[in-house]
Amino acid sequence: MKNIKELLRYQLEIQMDKLFGSETKSNEPEYESDKHSFVEAFIIENKLPHVEILLLGLALIPHIHPEFLTSLISNYLPNGGELPEFGGVKSKNHRGILPTGETAQFLVAGNDLDNRISFYNYLHNQSYLYQKGIIKIESVPYGEPKLSGLLILEDEYIEKFLTGKILKPQLSSIFPAQLIETELDWEDLVLNATTINHIKEIETWLKFNDILLHEWDMKAKIKPGFRVMFYGAPGTGKTLTASLLGKYTQRDVYRIDLSMVISKYIGETEKNLSSLFDKAADKDWILFFDEADAVFGKRTNVRDAHDKYANQEVSYLLQRIENHPGLVILASNFKANIDTAFTRRFQSIIEFEVPSYAERLQLWENNLPKGIKIAEDVNLNELSKKYDITGANIVNIIQYACLKTLESENESINLHHLLQGIKKEYAKEGKMM
Repeated sequence: MKNIKELLRYQLEIQMDKLFGSETKSNEPEYESDKHSFVEAFIIENKLPHVEILLLGLALIPHIHPEFLTSLISNYLPNGGELPEFGGVKSKNHRGILPTGETAQFLVAGNDLDNRISFYNYLHNQSYLYQKGIIKIESVPYGEPKLSGLLILEDEYIEKFLTGKILKPQLSSIFPAQLIETELDWEDLVLNATTINHIKEIETWLKFNDILLHEWDMKAKIKPGFRVMFYGAPGTGKTLTASLLGKYTQRDVYRIDLSMVISKYIGETEKNLSSLFDKAADKDWILFFDEADAVFGKRTNVRDAHDKYANQEVSYLLQRIENHPGLVILASNFKANIDTAFTRRFQSIIEFEVPSYAERLQLWENNLPKGIKIAEDVNLNELSKKYDITGANIVNIIQYACLKTLESENESINLHHLLQGIKKEYAKEGKMM
């Protein structure tokens, strides 16, 4: 970071000296890469040009040297004063100057009008850091110059450059999604052959999409992203499938918390969704909308203002999903609940059926603890034939029976406890044994 700091200081002093009609006193530092620095390793890996190095340094400097911009300005304005060309803002907590888009423009283009216009075009059309969402300009009130917004370095990259690790976004009102992971493997997911084949098609897209778009030059003919719908009864493996797709393709899977997305206030739902999709746009994430009926449900006939805005929410979501470059999975208990405008745009619609007898038997065998005795009165074949339940039901039943076994200090899992567990699962769903 020392190299970048000196480059940044030199470039700013050049522009300030031009502005004040002074002669530049310092010599341009010679940039030497340092592979041991997280920042400079990133620069080397992405082959960042000089202008991108300066932008990255400007966005990062307040997090490392909070006095940097203030001390530089004070050298030219010792008695204080305003310097609109330089930009920058004061914040509530930070006592120094925080850079804005105008500061970046001054850094690169100085006060030359043509260069400033060129920089604006470069930032919005060519900048690697800006296009990838690594840096961004904070939105400003209507009518104010767009570059007067704060120059922001994304939180996960601040962490990466300081510690070497990318910070995973946390569930919040700003980011209404939660990372989901699993320690299970594909072998633990028991589905019929048709469903498994459809899931393999998603894996194929995840593996070859970049080649198809860029090396085969199909990006002008194929819409970005891949949209999939999972539907079927609760507990049939929809969430686990999404988690496994992420695990085996090295992608983070984020389950959207719809309770934090949907708002009764007009425009808030769209705002929440926009924030989410903007954050995910340049990440290699899988977005998983569980119980998607709440947002993706059928549009209704307009009877009042509420219906009108509810339909607008669905239309807005349709547009964002269609333009999202990554994998989006919608999960629902019933296919018929989802608006047909969405289903027409899905590349794949996959049914998760309630497991058959053979699949239930496999689920029982897979999930019972290894090395723990099963009582002689337990017949897994009979349990599988008699009780029409899902994989999630079976896991809950086994957990209940295991705890009861430990509580009673038995050496083996007996039929009585398993049947009690089945009865509890049936009761939850309003069914009788």
